[in-house]
Amino acid sequence: MNPIPRVSGFRITSPLLSGIVWSIIWLGAGTLLLSLLLYSSSLSESNILPWVYGTHGAASLAGGFTSARRSGKRGWYIGAMTGLLYVVLVILTGFLSQNIDWSSRIPLLAIVALFAGAFGGMLGVNTGSAGSSGGKR
Repeated sequence: MNPIPRVSGFRITSPLLSGIVWSIIWLGAGTLLLSLLLYSSSLSESNILPWVYGTHGAASLAGGFTSARRSGKRGWYIGAMTGLLYVVLVILTGFLSQNIDWSSRIPLLAIVALFAGAFGGMLGVNTGSAGSSGGKR
């Protein structure tokens, strides 16, 4: 009797691309959570800006963590680049879909995502990836 061959799963090999994918997943979860918070509480849309920055920060942190964990080296650098690419994609999406203008919120978003991604990268590189020595190289 022949064994059934295992089907290999889909795996993104680029650390930066996998970080961006996880950032988008976390952004979607955070957006859904914020929508439920707006619907079920007395929070108004005019008071939601700190929550939005928190959602972007959490998404960037998760992306930086994932990309640095996959990379295994230079955690803060890989995480910061993931955060920067995340901001570029968010701004580009906002500009193309809703024609947003440049304001003081965009550099603040870039700073939040950059530092959150770098911090996530520092955490991610120290957890190491499967089969590595825990990031100590």
